[in-house]
Amino acid sequence: MVNRSCVREKRPRGSRDSVVEIDFDRHDPQMTSEEAQYEASRCLGTVSCEACDVCRLLCPDLAITRDSLTGEINIDLDYCKGCGICAAVCPKGAITLVLEE
Repeated sequence: MVNRSCVREKRPRGSRDSVVEIDFDRHDPQMTSEEAQYEASRCLGTVSCEACDVCRLLCPDLAITRDSLTGEINIDLDYCKGCGICAAVCPKGAITLVLEE
């Protein structure tokens, strides 16, 4: 710690009197099959786009926009160069790259 006259002072740190114990036993109850399916459905990767704007903000070509009326995300394929940044950063996995024919 530095005091007002810019001289470094050493102060003793507090010591821990007790030992920290870590418990590795399982404390949550086992889930049923239905509960596991419900929990899995809440996962970000299993649902569709919710317009979080991550893809739109990171698109270098500004090819991804948001519709002002509906709020949905639109990708303008005429401006998109196919860099794949949007697909890489999408937390939902809602964007995939497909080769053009």
